[in-house]
Amino acid sequence: MIPAGFEYHRPADLASAISLLTTHGDEARVIAGGHSLIPMMKLRMADVGHLVDLQSIETMRGVRIDGDTVTIGALTTQHELITHAELARRLPILRECALLIADPQVRYCGTLGGNVANGDPGNDMPGLMQCLDATYTVEGPDGARQIKARDFYESAYFTARGDEEILTAVSISLPAPGTGYAYEKQKRKIGDYATAACAVIVGGGTASVAMTNLADTPIWAEDAGTALASGDLDGAVAAALAAIDPQEDMRGPIAFKRHVAGVVIRRAMQRATDRAKG
Repeated sequence: MIPAGFEYHRPADLASAISLLTTHGDEARVIAGGHSLIPMMKLRMADVGHLVDLQSIETMRGVRIDGDTVTIGALTTQHELITHAELARRLPILRECALLIADPQVRYCGTLGGNVANGDPGNDMPGLMQCLDATYTVEGPDGARQIKARDFYESAYFTARGDEEILTAVSISLPAPGTGYAYEKQKRKIGDYATAACAVIVGGGTASVAMTNLADTPIWAEDAGTALASGDLDGAVAAALAAIDPQEDMRGPIAFKRHVAGVVIRRAMQRATDRAKG
């Protein structure tokens, strides 16, 4: 389908982008890579009068590693995450996850910020960001503020970001060397959203577990992490399954999704634990 008519804006800096959002209110939406918003516009599921393209805002690009913290600009593409050698060495689970997103054509254009900002429960990066306890920087008319990934997602497509705010960067504390990690994903075909996916990091007496597309938000399962850190794999899987709330859709009925989730979660936990052991 062809989307309804709209005005196109390509601001050169963040202040101009925020000004456009403030001026046009509910009629304005920002776009980064476009893989979430454009299909919704074509299906007439999103009514956008003013499209604000962020691609010319260079300050929202790039990867900066400062000690034990990495800060990633929201316009950094999945391809750039995959090919950044130092990031892959210090935070390999990010590369592992990015390689499972869609296909190479999408990854060349799709951005980290676009993947985490719109609250789509099928996107891969939100669950991973919760697993890593990432922090999002959002900027609006009142300045910048930080929001924990674990506090950001309220329901499907609803987040803690204000309508006039733009997510500009993601910050992550890098895991200690030797930390085990895994991102496990089951999908029907290349390019599809996950039927179920799970991110796990474990090491140093702690663990973190988060899941994708098994509720209307990503799920960080604190009890599952506590059990896994103690070495109780079966208890960790059970705690993770207790935290999810899958719904029937084209990917299968609830019972099937729970079965797939159990397999994926156990694989991710086992693989992360094995890597932590070397």
